Amino acid sequence: MTTAPRGYWLIKSELDAFSWDEQVTNDVEPWTGVRNHQAKKNLAAMKKGDRAFFYHSNVGREIVGVVEVAREAYPDPTAESGAWVCVDVKTVAPMPRPITLAEIKATPALTDLALVRQSRLSVVPVSPEHWTILCDMGGWGGCD
Repeated sequence: MTTAPRGYWLIKSELDAFSWDEQVTNDVEPWTGVRNHQAKKNLAAMKKGDRAFFYHSNVGREIVGVVEVAREAYPDPTAESGAWVCVDVKTVAPMPRPITLAEIKATPALTDLALVRQSRLSVVPVSPEHWTILCDMGGWGGCD
């Protein structure tokens, strides 16, 4: 029996709205509040077991941890109207060394990373190649 390849993502949260420390404390958290149609499509494409980098946007601007999709897309309970979705993410591990946006932008192999190309989008896909590069940069050995 073969397993499907894992998908990789990057999800953004503002440090003062929901931090990595809060994610760790809660362990499993619904990723709610996404109100961009492309980001919504990305959430809907996430599969249970996919991994995502947890990125502090605005303040910090760095990858600080890794989470795993624990529940696939379902209606976002925080949406007042519209067909918005959320997923549940489970804490996997902190990034041993946070990776700053400046470092990412300075790495030639990451110039086409969605975080760089679509900087306003809160949920973006990450290619397996970029995932490996970023894991190595952060010193995280659980890259698989």
